[in-house]
Amino acid sequence: MHLDVVELRNFYYRTGLGRAAQRAIRNQVVEFWPNAERQTVAGFGFAVPLLRPFLADARRVVGLMPDQQGVMHWPAGMPNVSTLVPETRWPIQTGLVDKLIVMHGLETTESPDALLEECWRVLGPGGKAMFVLPNRAGLWSRSDNTPFGYGRPYSAGQLETQLRRARFVPERQAVVLFQPPSHRRFWLRWGPVWERVGQKLSNGLAGGVLIVEASKQVYAKTGTGSPEAARRTSGVLEGLRPVPGVKPI
Repeated sequence: MHLDVVELRNFYYRTGLGRAAQRAIRNQVVEFWPNAERQTVAGFGFAVPLLRPFLADARRVVGLMPDQQGVMHWPAGMPNVSTLVPETRWPIQTGLVDKLIVMHGLETTESPDALLEECWRVLGPGGKAMFVLPNRAGLWSRSDNTPFGYGRPYSAGQLETQLRRARFVPERQAVVLFQPPSHRRFWLRWGPVWERVGQKLSNGLAGGVLIVEASKQVYAKTGTGSPEAARRTSGVLEGLRPVPGVKPI
């Protein structure tokens, strides 16, 4: 079940913990994708806090918000680029998107396979998708203080298996949000320190959020190998005739 857009907006833009989470996740997104010049970048669920770095250079940025969640104007003070869409039927041309971010979408949907199929459809060949999900081993998935405490948390292995089943190729992963999911000033003040220490020690630590990048690989179809196909003449050899008196090699 999707959270309401008002709850998500209030968390990410009106609380210190939400702003800290937004900063940590967005920094990792930019590290994976430092450049989206002349590309189409889309976000599904409530991914708009992660899309701002692409507004300046991308050809197009669009925030897709599921109808069960609701929609809000984004970005503030600029022309709106967010829209309300059916969860698994996006009004986007097949193969149009170069980069796709899904946050607060996959773990809360009742139709994960259909959602991943729609993600696959809108991506162009070689397109990249980034899935931001609550880490099953982390503290954030066990707390109701944040949106990551709702829906189905994932382990890296579970997510990669589901992505492969949907024909995606997992490429990179990271874990972020090592600070406790607390609104108390003490933990917020030390949040950046927790983040630096957690990243330096090991990604295997119980960070709150799992990020997996996957690509859409489309392979060229091979010939059928049927006798009928073999009997058809090739345009390259048309017009050639055996030369009398010359033994074939």
